[in-house]
Amino acid sequence: MQWQTNLPLIAILRGITPDEALAHVGAVIDAGFDAVEIPLNSPQWEKSIPQVVDAYGEQALIGAGTVLQPEQVDRLAAMGCRLIVTPNIQPEVIRRAVGYGMTVCPGCATASEAFSALDAGAQALKIFPSSAFGPDY
Repeated sequence: MQWQTNLPLIAILRGITPDEALAHVGAVIDAGFDAVEIPLNSPQWEKSIPQVVDAYGEQALIGAGTVLQPEQVDRLAAMGCRLIVTPNIQPEVIRRAVGYGMTVCPGCATASEAFSALDAGAQALKIFPSSAFGPDY
């Protein structure tokens, strides 16, 4: 699994339900993605994430988005997540996830935020909110 070089994108399955999770994740993996995020603001994410990890955890980097608290990282690590995506820079969230061996992709909008995230151990960055800046940013 080389998500950084194969297809350096994370499929974000916002709003997915447990009944939809396996089919949708299978479809995005078949389409070439090998990193998949299920946001924590999705319905019943507590059911979707473990079933996706069990079914596809060997094929893809499966994880959660909208992660805001270190305690959420603990819970997600126990579920087998290997990817954490955040909407902002929370150094303690980043450090906690890195401590579990997870890949962390925090949201940032400025160079200062990007360097803060990298200093905390983030391995990837997401420009967020990208719609505020446009493709030339």
